[in-house]
Amino acid sequence: MIKEKFITDIENSIKKNWNKPALSNFQGEDYNYQKVADRIIYLHYIFKKAGIKKGDKITLIGINSINWAIVYLSTVSYGAVIVPILPDFKADDIHHIVNHSDASLLFCAGNIYDSLEESKMTNLKGIFVLENLQLMHHKKSQLSQAVKSAESDYLQSYNNYLTPENFKIEDVKNEDLATIVYTSGTTGFSKGVMLLHNSLSANVRFAQNHMPLKAGDKIVSFMPLAHLYGCSFEFLFPLSLGCHITFLSKTPSPKVIVKAFSEIRPQLILSVPLIIEKIYKKQISPAISKGAVKYLLKTPVISRTIHKKIYNKLFDVFGANFHEIVIGGAAFNPQVETFLKTIGFPFTNGYGMTECGPLISYASWKTTKPFSVGKVVDTLEIKVDSPNPAKEPGEVMVRGENVMVGYYKNPAATNDAIDEEGWLHTGDLGLIDEDGFIFLKGRSKFMILGPSGQNIFPEELEAKLNSLKYVSESIVTERDNKLVALIYPDYEAVDEESLDNETLEKKIEEGRVYINSTLPGFANINKFELYPEEFEKTPTKKIKRFLYN
Repeated sequence: MIKEKFITDIENSIKKNWNKPALSNFQGEDYNYQKVADRIIYLHYIFKKAGIKKGDKITLIGINSINWAIVYLSTVSYGAVIVPILPDFKADDIHHIVNHSDASLLFCAGNIYDSLEESKMTNLKGIFVLENLQLMHHKKSQLSQAVKSAESDYLQSYNNYLTPENFKIEDVKNEDLATIVYTSGTTGFSKGVMLLHNSLSANVRFAQNHMPLKAGDKIVSFMPLAHLYGCSFEFLFPLSLGCHITFLSKTPSPKVIVKAFSEIRPQLILSVPLIIEKIYKKQISPAISKGAVKYLLKTPVISRTIHKKIYNKLFDVFGANFHEIVIGGAAFNPQVETFLKTIGFPFTNGYGMTECGPLISYASWKTTKPFSVGKVVDTLEIKVDSPNPAKEPGEVMVRGENVMVGYYKNPAATNDAIDEEGWLHTGDLGLIDEDGFIFLKGRSKFMILGPSGQNIFPEELEAKLNSLKYVSESIVTERDNKLVALIYPDYEAVDEESLDNETLEKKIEEGRVYINSTLPGFANINKFELYPEEFEKTPTKKIKRFLYN
């Protein structure tokens, strides 16, 4: 265990920056650090009076917002376990995660609450609407009484006046469980990643020591906070320093994000490749593809002038005030990366996974190597399972302070992921050069990363496809950042009904549309293709996926 504690860092940051801006909803409400402290104490009072104990699970679902952040901070600083859920999940998935995690409370956005059924979440003591923290459902009067008395009584032990001197969070140990993060929602595929306070503290500690932020700096939070990439580096890390975080409460389209950048002018930007690639495609690629410009770019002196103009334009797009853009969550387009390197743009690629809370490797834009994802962080050790790790790709394996303790109530999956020596098998193929820089070459596991870094498990989608009447077996793969299903039809059923090919495709298309209606948008299957023969399989009848990806 490391000695640093991110909860202690946040407590100290609150005290030190008491009257400074802390959290804002974009073009909406603002909280200073004093207000953050006040709301934490308020929720702690309710938790205590309602009988919530350390180690109890509290689920949280909604878009990025001040109240999302307050519930998260209040839960982990109380010693309870936060279970964040992506707002894209359907009602049945939410019911399942709430039940599987043994949650006592649910804080839920109002529009999502309307789609839920309390009777399907039998262990809950209560449900709060996230927008105003109003109690909407409870089983026992103890919780409603706690809420009623909270406004008048929550500061009694502080002489009814909270100050930096008397604000205090009870000690939470690094060996305590901090969060369970579900990488999927559907029954049978759920894996809740259990991360200790130690893992989150290791991530925050590394960022404090290696990423360019200081107290008072501004951050735009648009990555989903239920995803650890956004949670750790757009929220916990900057808050621990005394930064001002603005949450984009709207759907983070490139247009909305660019507008926020221009108004807020953040000092550090985190992004997934898709955002950068779209901006490049719309604002840069058309300009450099024109005949005259394309010709002039081949002339060294003139090309430097053109590159400088493009650099300045792109720098302005991101607010013209940042030190660095950190890109992660998915593979970056090599063409875009090459161009940005050519013009000297300040970006770097990082590497992580939920099971490491999430960071595995990073290097600043000034020190990183092209196409690498940096060097392993100082709280992990790394190896590549290859006879020649510098030249022959092998599976990337890590162990150390960041690594999860396992999957919640799933020892079999835990044993598959972490070996007897404590090495986490990432499922990624990579190389490590003589200087320690890591170069990822692909994924050996089946997981697909969605456009904003969401985890997509093809087995889930295939299980749904294979339940359709005219589908024998299927493979879901990715093409041009879209999900495509290869389907081998059930020709016995087809022959029984004497279906022609057009009718078969129509019926399967109806099934695809239905399945998409049950899935988060990022997991939608874009199209399907009929495959003429059974997929090739191993002796144990597993499809050889690598032949079809």
